[in-house]
Amino acid sequence: MRVASPQFRHPPHFWPRPPSCLTAQQLHLPPEGARVAVAGLVILRQRPGTAKGVIFVTLEDETGVVNVIVWRNKYEQFRRAVIAGRMLRVTGRLQRAHSVTHILAENIEDISFMLDQLVHVSPSMQRPENDLV
Repeated sequence: MRVASPQFRHPPHFWPRPPSCLTAQQLHLPPEGARVAVAGLVILRQRPGTAKGVIFVTLEDETGVVNVIVWRNKYEQFRRAVIAGRMLRVTGRLQRAHSVTHILAENIEDISFMLDQLVHVSPSMQRPENDLV
């Protein structure tokens, strides 16, 4: 199997990062109730029958996962992004409860177009043909 050596993989600082977004690892910094923006790949969408229309979305970035709560009115407003987005930018209020941090979504953007930047490799990042691991 042909795999690029670590020196030719995309290091996390080369990952696309929307402006003004915190990473999952940085969510301990702002105070509770602060308005923050996060971005990541959608790894889970849940709409439990007992949640009265609330949707739970889990995003993953290069540092960890972010839990997002989407209330019914915000789901209706940003339905297309919530359902179809593979990569989202969410702006909302930070909530901490029982050692779990959530973002209460206020604005949701589908930024799936940024995924193309993950597969683009600049000439300086390409691995040599004989680089096998």
